[in-house]
Amino acid sequence: MVTMKLIALSGGIAAGKSTIARRLSELGAVHIDADQLAREAVEPGSSGLRAIRQRFGDEVIAPDGSLDRARLGELVFSDRAALADLNRIVHPEVRRLGAQYIAAAEAADPDAVVIYDVPLLAESEVPMDWDLVVIADAPVETRIKRMIELRGMSREDAERRVANQASDEARRKLADVIIDTSGSEQHTVEQTDALWGRLRTEPVRSS
Repeated sequence: MVTMKLIALSGGIAAGKSTIARRLSELGAVHIDADQLAREAVEPGSSGLRAIRQRFGDEVIAPDGSLDRARLGELVFSDRAALADLNRIVHPEVRRLGAQYIAAAEAADPDAVVIYDVPLLAESEVPMDWDLVVIADAPVETRIKRMIELRGMSREDAERRVANQASDEARRKLADVIIDTSGSEQHTVEQTDALWGRLRTEPVRSS
């Protein structure tokens, strides 16, 4: 019987996902961040960075040998084909690294609860056998306000970030559990604690 639990955590930008991830980590979960994996996938010396250099040229490599993310962004976000090429390079590397971290977590603790933090779960194919999908959910206007007040974004930039992501409805369709993050941080933490209790006491997967 498989006892490790693999939980997907997602949500729109500024939906409070990091609060949930931080609390679950404090309670004992193993936190794997897909954004961090994407950075590792293109570190100097990696096969991912070599493939990017081969596809996009030396101009996307900074003087210190790291990826010039700003320059790469200029190239791909105005060119759908180039963006697709970049995704074909990075996504398999992220999946490979994710699988390594999951295997390491299970080897260290066969009963581990692994939280795989995937910001763009609804936008991309993540071929994993999730035991549970948890979505951080807050109204669009609440998230825009947070981006303006906490991140210093303009309203235009915040609205554009939201528009470039999947809809709230698309994320909710994926959810086994929705955590309402529209209220106080304490309210989010209380819901997260309840989720943890469920994860530690209920069998989610039996094979």
